[in-house]
Amino acid sequence: MKIIRNSVVALKFEMLDAKGALVERGKSPYYYLHGGYQGIFPRVEEALAGKDVGEKVRVRLAAADAFGARDAALVRVEPRAKFGGRPKVGMQVRGETAAGDERHPMAFRVVQVTESEITLDGNHPLAGQEIEFRATVLAVRPASPEEIAHGHAHGPGDHHH
Repeated sequence: MKIIRNSVVALKFEMLDAKGALVERGKSPYYYLHGGYQGIFPRVEEALAGKDVGEKVRVRLAAADAFGARDAALVRVEPRAKFGGRPKVGMQVRGETAAGDERHPMAFRVVQVTESEITLDGNHPLAGQEIEFRATVLAVRPASPEEIAHGHAHGPGDHHH
């Protein structure tokens, strides 16, 4: 079956940075619902349209087409006293970001630790970077009515919500 709108696609993928260094490799198949449901980068979805099991794609994505530009407003310096234990660079902490009067939960990475301050970054680690997305189509099947209604693929035997 070729990849068409409302098909569930299983991929093996990897992402490389602009220098060709591997930055992520999917450990298990990645499932998404094809057809504009925002389960994968739009340019990658375009490249996958019409492909069949075993076919491969390689797509170079500008930052705007991948994880977006870095947002300086998502970098915060907080007093170390706000954090218990021993915060380390690379740790994730939960926080909030404000959009108007609304507050939203968000994950931040610890990017710097000094004796008095901790610098947190809410940007995706690949924000602002060009990447190359490589994928092999492992499986394609028609989406169930439930998957279409939910707007995402349900993995083997589960909803994966």
